[in-house]
Amino acid sequence: MHDIENTEHYRVTPGASFSLADRDASDTSAYDGDKKDSAAVFDKQNARLESLQELLYADQRHKVLIVLQGMDTSGKDGTIRHIFDRTNPSGVKVASFKRPSSNELAHDYLWRAHSVTPGNGEIVIFNRSHYEDVLVVRVDELVPEARWQKRYQHIVDFERMLVDEGTTILKFFLHISKDEQKQRLEERLADKEKLWKFDKADLSVRTKWDEYQKAYEDALARTSSSHAPWYVVPANKKWYRNLVISNVIIERLESLGLRYPEPQDLSDITVI
Repeated sequence: MHDIENTEHYRVTPGASFSLADRDASDTSAYDGDKKDSAAVFDKQNARLESLQELLYADQRHKVLIVLQGMDTSGKDGTIRHIFDRTNPSGVKVASFKRPSSNELAHDYLWRAHSVTPGNGEIVIFNRSHYEDVLVVRVDELVPEARWQKRYQHIVDFERMLVDEGTTILKFFLHISKDEQKQRLEERLADKEKLWKFDKADLSVRTKWDEYQKAYEDALARTSSSHAPWYVVPANKKWYRNLVISNVIIERLESLGLRYPEPQDLSDITVI
């Protein structure tokens, strides 16, 4: 069976500038097989992640935050559905960040993110995240530049605090090409079961592709850190995207030294 390896080259070096245009969204170099034989590898990964998530929940010493960002159609929902389909929903939660509510707008921009971060034993997946406040806010000029420029350091400090308090953070940018997005949008329009996901606003965002690419490049470069790294995951091929993200999560969970708690003294217990 083929294995996936060497995914660390997708990790964004803290403080280093880079260009998304130089990253191949169709890259599959960390896997020496193909889509057909990847199914068996992914099934093995799913089984391993299932056991690690159960162990994390039992251990109760760690918490895990997974951030998913990407352009429209990059596959955030699909990533969650495929990678976590065998995990226990009592220990895995998804927080989706839509247009802020009036209550959220009454607080600072990090409040709504902080309120749904994971507790002990939990995995929380952010489907979009607090990074929207240096992305759409920037591109659509919703607040002055002097204000959003400060937010990069706010976010680094916020994530540092979470890590210091026992949270493991993994952040994934699902990198698709503009041509691939076009194809996926056309597929939504042609498929009655996917048509509900199509929003005319997606086309407006698409016209700002270059502005969003630049906003993402700055956000990834300025907020990737040793304690909360970003991974730019090639996502044109969905099966490969899933293999890479699953592999990174598994390796990180395995590094935590998870263990089951010591059982109670049951020597005087009789089951009747």
